[in-house]
Amino acid sequence: MMKRCVLCILFVLLMVPCVQAAARAQVKTLAQDPYASALLVEADSGKVLFEANADAKLYPASVLKLMDLYVILQRIEQGALRLDEMVQVTTEAAKTGGSQVYLDPKEQFSVDDLLYALMVQSANDAAVALATHIAGSKEGFVALMNQKAQELGMKNTKFHSVHGLPPSEGQEPDVTTARDLVILCRALAKMPDALKYTGTQSKGFREDKFMMYNHNKLLGQVVGCDGFKTGYYQAAGFSIAATALRGGVRMIAVVMGSKDRKVRDAKATELLNKGFTIIPPRPELAGAAAPPKPAATSQPQPAAGAVTFATPAVGDPAAPATQETPAEQTSNDGGDSGWGKFFIGLGIGFILFLALFGAAVVMMKRRTGSVRSRYRHRD
Repeated sequence: MMKRCVLCILFVLLMVPCVQAAARAQVKTLAQDPYASALLVEADSGKVLFEANADAKLYPASVLKLMDLYVILQRIEQGALRLDEMVQVTTEAAKTGGSQVYLDPKEQFSVDDLLYALMVQSANDAAVALATHIAGSKEGFVALMNQKAQELGMKNTKFHSVHGLPPSEGQEPDVTTARDLVILCRALAKMPDALKYTGTQSKGFREDKFMMYNHNKLLGQVVGCDGFKTGYYQAAGFSIAATALRGGVRMIAVVMGSKDRKVRDAKATELLNKGFTIIPPRPELAGAAAPPKPAATSQPQPAAGAVTFATPAVGDPAAPATQETPAEQTSNDGGDSGWGKFFIGLGIGFILFLALFGAAVVMMKRRTGSVRSRYRHRD
């Protein structure tokens, strides 16, 4: 009887990750090496300084939360929403997976607090809570996102979620392009509060009981970098929309669909720094005494074939890549891999099986010993 119970428990544990994986729709993997698409522009004029497959339709993952931010900040500017307005957490928001701040339906937070959670922690539960509060439902907020995309001229963008997670069964994936993301980023760059949220490296949440850390590692590493957002899930690859301001000149770089986070960051850094060599900082516009020195990269520059601005090409050699640990892979913007969860579940199930099996053996030995003792007593 004990053995049957142990086997039943093990079977249930092993089925959990399989069910979670099945709940996600199968989407085509678009990630490439070093990336699938890239674009660099000077923010004020919109002048393109480099592009490679900038109109390729890709999955933005959590980078789409920049549209959440744009919609919300615009409503605040219009007086339809206040930063100190309290948002009641819904059960649906609390159940949202991936990167999160672990919201509870018993809690309330201000719009301001949830915007920091959205941008710094890339919290999917915060995205759902804000969307529901503003539009009444996720679907209603997605409609607002697509409306704003059309107004901005993002012709190749279609949103289906408020968080950018891999699509559920029967749902279409979010789709956009590097060129469309640059349009959105240029609009956000004109909103001072947008850079306040996207440029924050770390911040306490829930009265500082939960510390949030920005997934954008270019903050604090690239001179002048003050936004915007990263994104990742397995089929989408690693993407980033980044901006930097030096001497009155602002650059915006978008790198989408990289197979490796460090390669993505290195390419975005390279693009931003190259942009400031094409259009040098103008200290007189920023009141600075001298232009800031470009951030030194920790990786050696390739001898040949680096990003070439005269002849854009997707196949430019990637910066030296170091494979991430599993912990780094799963912590970045809530990217979840069905196989990763399966093997984690398998390991946990096996450990529990050994523990339960050992307990069962001990109980059987004790029971056998007790029976033998009674028979000896009878003799």
